[in-house]
Amino acid sequence: MPTSNSASPDRTERYIGLMSGTSLDGVDGVLVQWDGQQRMHVLAYATQGFPADLRQELLALNSPEGRNELHRAALASNAISRAYAEVVQQLLRQTGTTASQVRAVGAHGQTVRHQPQLHDGTGYTLQLQNPALLAERTGITVVADLRSRDVAAGGQGAPLVPAFHQGVFSRPDRSTAVLNIGGIANISLLPASSTATPVMGFDCGPGNALMDWWCLQHTGAAYDDQGQWAAGGAVQPALLQQLLAEPFLQLAPPKSTGRDLFNPSWLHAQLHTLPHMPSAQDVQATLTAFTAHSCAQAVLQHAPDSDSLLVCGGGALNTELMRQLQTLLPHAQVQNTAARGLPPLQVEAAAFAWLARQCMHGLPGNLPAVTGAAGPRILGAIYPA
Repeated sequence: MPTSNSASPDRTERYIGLMSGTSLDGVDGVLVQWDGQQRMHVLAYATQGFPADLRQELLALNSPEGRNELHRAALASNAISRAYAEVVQQLLRQTGTTASQVRAVGAHGQTVRHQPQLHDGTGYTLQLQNPALLAERTGITVVADLRSRDVAAGGQGAPLVPAFHQGVFSRPDRSTAVLNIGGIANISLLPASSTATPVMGFDCGPGNALMDWWCLQHTGAAYDDQGQWAAGGAVQPALLQQLLAEPFLQLAPPKSTGRDLFNPSWLHAQLHTLPHMPSAQDVQATLTAFTAHSCAQAVLQHAPDSDSLLVCGGGALNTELMRQLQTLLPHAQVQNTAARGLPPLQVEAAAFAWLARQCMHGLPGNLPAVTGAAGPRILGAIYPA
């Protein structure tokens, strides 16, 4: 695992990591313990879906056209923090842990805008939550606002997980790629740990965001279970090539994106240029292929020697998507991260527990080579219990 150089490295500590990602489906949480040898152990995992009305409000707040946005965002922040607090209580109950035994909660918040380096040269990234309310509800110190310092230092503020992936999944003699498929897909390219080659990482395109939205509109289901609906459709080659021509995909890293780009308006603009509208199922098949191709393209372009692709996030549970990734990357073994000891829905939450620990120990949490920041920075704002 990533190690700490704190003044008391032999200290056993517990942290909670909370993550709600761009899929907008709810909160994942883990209770993590570091032992005296700096090894991380996941003690418990809990998850809670967002109520339908909160999810709809968060989707609306991803768009700049809403009315009374400040008021709505403040109330949504409170609702998110209450959901976070309930996941914390689940974790404590599952393990018989008291609040006083947890040093801090790393709480990501819900991203509603991600526009680094835009507008005024600095830009911003905005995650909704109320960390003060979370600290009040749990009685535990909260580390939040984990991206903005990297943005202030000229970085993208994302992805932040490659440093954690390096400690968990890197191997001494082989390079490994780790692909997180949430609403947006990001990749960590981990060289053999015996080399001095730096870790790379960047957002490589849409993950589940477009697939989930299209599936909900046309089937009423929140997501395409195991990709079965997509598997029954026919990929439309012309549409796929049009989607893959999106300029973001051609940018060199560091780069990051979000629903600011890959959203229903973007998809409708792509579909409206077609001479004939495909069936809804064929569009789903093509969107699934789009995610698979954009992710595989990132591996082939930046880490062609990686013989292992570890997949985490909700996309790891999409059987059809995983099948396509394996077909596109025949030289690599494609498997979800459970094969390496950490189930795919726990990885990001564990990463934010690690980021909270870095902050509490006064250690950097970013990799400048990944985000483009001017240098290593301690990430996060601390809300004491």
